[in-house]
Parts: sequence; C-alpha cells; structure tokens
Amino acid sequence: MSLKSNFELMADYNQWMNESIYESASNLSAEELSKDRGAFFGSIIGTLNHVLVGDTIWLKRFANHPSALKALDYVCGLENPQALNSIIHAKFESLKSARIEMDRAIQNFAHELTDEALSSVLSYNNTKGEPFAKNFGYLIQHFFNHQAHHRGQVSTLLNQAGIEIGVTDLLVSIPNE
Repeated sequence: MSLKSNFELMADYNQWMNESIYESASNLSAEELSKDRGAFFGSIIGTLNHVLVGDTIWLKRFANHPSALKALDYVCGLENPQALNSIIHAKFESLKSARIEMDRAIQNFAHELTDEALSSVLSYNNTKGEPFAKNFGYLIQHFFNHQAHHRGQVSTLLNQAGIEIGVTDLLVSIPNE
C-alpha cells in the first residue's frame, strides 16, 4: 500500500462517514442540533462546523503547496474562517451542502497527490501566525485524523440524543484482496 492509496482510502471513508453522520443528524430538529451538549464545540452543529472550518484551513494551506494541486481550486475561493469555533453555516441544510462539496474536493485532492508531493515539505503559518515547515504527507495524515476525532465526538453526541449512526469502522471501507 502506498501513502497515496492510503489517503485515497481515507478520503473515501471521510465522505462515507460524513454522509452517514449528516443523514443521522437530519433526524434532529434545529433546536436539538444547536443544543449545547458540553462538547469541545458545544453542539452537534457547532462540532460539524468545526470539522468544516478545520478542513477549510488545512486545505487552503495545502493549496499553497508548490505542486499546485488543481483539485484545491475550490477551497481557494472559500472565505477564511475567523476562528476554530466559527459557525460558517448556521442552517443544517447549508452546512450539509458545503460538506458534500468539501468532500468532493478532498476526494479529488487525494487522487491528485503524487509520491513526490507527499515526501516534500509544506511551509505554512498556523492560525496564530506562527511559521512551520513540516512533511506534507504527515500533515495530510493529521488532516484526516482531525476529522475522525471530531466525527467520533459527533457520533457520541448523536448517540446521546437517541440517534444511531450505524457502523463507523474504517475496516468496512478496506477492500477485500
């Protein structure tokens, strides 16, 4: 397995899990989605917004990679989130539509990656303006790990609200040989 094929698998898993989470969350009212449940980002909709905010921030950084990946042109047109807890889509349907578009961009991005790009360094500034230069492949791994971390929180919040989301294991996405 190559690093590229791993990221393609993670992008597909990401899309599948987001579809499942959003389908499950659609069974809740706007009030239930916005209810502060004590999570890092308060509510279900707050946490889902945070995942989209994180994706936007990281993909905008990735778009500045010297390999100039065309799949990230979509994110270049998005506004920069003001904070990690920004509610960029207060309405669930708008958030869901933005998630679908972002997942499409992530899948295209994963397919466009090259071994050369993955082994290179990406220089960027964090949200506080501090400069970093890190291995691009490791940063992409962090990107996918961040999504999984917060989706796990959302699945717990949904479960606590009486909503079952079904199977969440990456294992389901790994093809049989």
